Amino acid sequence: METPSDWEDRLARWQNELELFEQLDETPWVTLAKAEAETGVSRSALRSWYRNGEIRSRLVDGPNGPQRLVQLNAVIERAAASPRIQRRAEREVSLEAQVTLLRHRVDQLELRLAALERK
Repeated sequence: METPSDWEDRLARWQNELELFEQLDETPWVTLAKAEAETGVSRSALRSWYRNGEIRSRLVDGPNGPQRLVQLNAVIERAAASPRIQRRAEREVSLEAQVTLLRHRVDQLELRLAALERK
């Protein structure tokens, strides 16, 4: 049975290998989960892209078995070429701007209310 320290050693070795890949290629290779988190591209889209040869990928041994890695820069470039992803990003930016504006308006209203309550 594997002990926690064995698991931590395997995880540390795997992370060192990922760092070595980045240094050798001078471009970051990341897991699908990290690529999804960094770019907002779904894992199913990432899988489709590497299966169709639109982005490079590689399989490496990970702490839980084989792990698929993709080049983060290639994902970013491919996402920029996708009209659907661009529309979604624009909507998210638009929503973020709306939230910022609403927060500002709420702050102003709270100040006005506080001033009225003091009177």
